[in-house]
Amino acid sequence: MKEIKPALLQRFLYWHAQGTAYLFFKLFYRLKVYGIENIPKTGGVLLASNHCSYADPPLLGATVPRPIHFFAKEELFRFPPMGWYLKKLNAFPVRRFERDIGAFRNAQTLLRSGEAVVLFPEGRRSKTGELGKAKPGVAMLAYKAKVPVVPIYICNSFYIKNFKALSITFGTPLYPPKTEDERSAYPSFSETILEAVAALKSKC
Repeated sequence: MKEIKPALLQRFLYWHAQGTAYLFFKLFYRLKVYGIENIPKTGGVLLASNHCSYADPPLLGATVPRPIHFFAKEELFRFPPMGWYLKKLNAFPVRRFERDIGAFRNAQTLLRSGEAVVLFPEGRRSKTGELGKAKPGVAMLAYKAKVPVVPIYICNSFYIKNFKALSITFGTPLYPPKTEDERSAYPSFSETILEAVAALKSKC
C-alpha cells in the first residue's frame, strides 16, 4: 500500500474539515453567506473580520472557497495531537501577549506567496459583541505584503450558544493607499478597515 504524501494528507484533512464545518453550521445555525464573489480567487489577500467567538475561525474556514491560514494562540500547539491537527488546517502559532514578530513574518511570507490569511483587526475576541478599536497590525501586513484586505462581518457568533441564525458578509476589497510614509498610515488604514467591517453589520 502506497504511503500518503504529507501534502495530499493536508489537503484531504483541510477540505474534509471545511465540508464538515459547513454542513454543521448550515444545519444547526441556518448559515447564510453574502458577497463571496468579493474574495479574489488567486493571489495574496488578507481577510479582516470581527471576532466574537471561538467559532469564528472555523466559520471562515467553512465558507471561504479557497484555503486560508490562521493565527492561533501558541497554547493550543502545546498538546501534540491538537498542534499537529491545527497545522494541517493551516493554523500557525502566535504569542498573544507580546509582539510576535515571527508570526507576523510568517503571515507576510504566506501573503507574498499568494495565500489568504485571516486576521482579526481588534486583536482579540470582543467580550460584548460590539466592535472595539483596530490594532495597526492589519494595516502593517497589508502594506508589507502589498495585498488587498477583504472586510468581513460575522453576524450572531456572539450568541453561538443560543443557536441563533448565523450569516457572514464579505465586503469589497480595500487596497492600502499609496503614501511615502507607510508606517504613519498604519493606524488610519486599520481604522478604515474596521469601519468597513462595521458597515457590513447592516446586512445582518
